[in-house]
Amino acid sequence: MNTSPTLIGLDFSPENNLTRYLQTIRKFPILEQEEEYNLAIEYQKKRDKEIAYRLVTSHLRLVVKVVSKYKGYGLPISEMISEGNIGLLYAIEKFEPEKGFRFSTYALWWIKASVQKYILNSWSLVKLGTTAAQKKLFFNLRKIKNRLNLIDDREMSQHVLNQIAQSLDVSIQDVTDMNTRLKAHDGSLNTVLDGASDNTTEWMDFISDNKPNQEECLAYRETMRYRRRLFNDALCVLNSREKDILFKRRLAEKAATLDDLSKTYHISKERVRQIELNSIRKITKAVGVIQ
Repeated sequence: MNTSPTLIGLDFSPENNLTRYLQTIRKFPILEQEEEYNLAIEYQKKRDKEIAYRLVTSHLRLVVKVVSKYKGYGLPISEMISEGNIGLLYAIEKFEPEKGFRFSTYALWWIKASVQKYILNSWSLVKLGTTAAQKKLFFNLRKIKNRLNLIDDREMSQHVLNQIAQSLDVSIQDVTDMNTRLKAHDGSLNTVLDGASDNTTEWMDFISDNKPNQEECLAYRETMRYRRRLFNDALCVLNSREKDILFKRRLAEKAATLDDLSKTYHISKERVRQIELNSIRKITKAVGVIQ
């Protein structure tokens, strides 16, 4: 289905003049239940645009009423109305009048779903509300706080957090996280700073990058390569037993115990410890000579 508002020959786009749009939609008559039912039945059979026109125009005020409940999210009213109108068009296509429900009752779900989807996608730069419970939390937390007369920037008590979490069937941590998100609206790092002389300075320009640059990375790799070569050359001063003990005690992912090595070489644990320390001293001395 094409979701454009002009699908059925309509062009009720409120972007240009919201006041004029609201005045215009008041002129469309509200259908009586029987008339609405007959038109819906006929539309199911014929898919006639003129019939759809009458059904849609009679419910445009319903969209505005739904959108009015979401004004607190700081998004353009006209865009939310446009999204609600798209939901109304979906409802026309899916409505089954023979089930006995009024079209407005059925359309309400589609309108709210479209508006809420737009809000979730537009309100935050970071995706949120991915589950039904999170969506319910997002759209009800503000309402609950208003009912409890809580100020946005005030921390909620543990008792209040418990109440909200239980009523919305989410965790206390979910409530805390969502409350933080609602208090601090996201902003883009690409936003141009007010008062910037060249009108091109963005927030991104003031974030320092602490990662090493190319020259530093290259120098580090060269240093590590040099140290590995020195170490490998210095290993030549050790015999096979000294190398084995040193690697198993100091370089293996899981260090061998003195007891294990003493049993392997049939020597005392103290002797193993002496060989280990002596190997380190020999390598240290060899590295100094090589350098």
